[in-house]
Order: sequence, then C-alpha cells, then structure tokens
Amino acid sequence: MLGALNAWTAQQRDDYGALSTALCLCVCAAGLFREDFVQRGYRRDRAVLAHIAAHPGAATRHVAHAIGVSERGAARSLDRLTDDGLLVLVSDGAPPALRSYRLAS
Repeated sequence: MLGALNAWTAQQRDDYGALSTALCLCVCAAGLFREDFVQRGYRRDRAVLAHIAAHPGAATRHVAHAIGVSERGAARSLDRLTDDGLLVLVSDGAPPALRSYRLAS
C-alpha cells in the first residue's frame, strides 16, 4: 500500500526516481506475499507428514480435521507428498476423502 501511495505521489510531481523506487517497493511486497503463501503450504505439508507418521493409515478426512484445514487442502498436501515419494497411498480406489496413507519405506 505504501509503495502504491508513493508511486501516485511521485507521478503527480513528475519525480521519476521516486516513481521507480515506489514501483520496486510494490514488486518486492508482492514477492514477499508470494513467499509467505508458499511457506504456508510447506508448513501444512509438514503438519500432514507428522500426523501420518503418528497415525499410519489415516484417511484424508481424519488428517484434515486433526490439523485444522479443509479436506481439499489436506488432499493437495497428501497428493504432493505422495508424488514426492514421502507417502504411500494405502486404499487405492477409495473416494478422495476416504483414501488412507502411510509413510513410504
């Protein structure tokens, strides 16, 4: 917000140095927001992995409720961890909410 306000003020004064600084500030803020978003996903993945380690065979629905995220968010983390080879799908063919997972050997 500060970068956008600074950019507007710089444009009104025809101060191109301040305008470029303000635009850089906006881009940096956007990058930091994205990084926070990515880190939130990593934290969720770690929580999912820890829960599966403590409760082998846990279903997606159980994991979601245990760590306090939506079933869809838990399913995304479980899919990502399975694709990375950290988890193994135990109940193949079950609906997404009822699939169960365990740690890979």
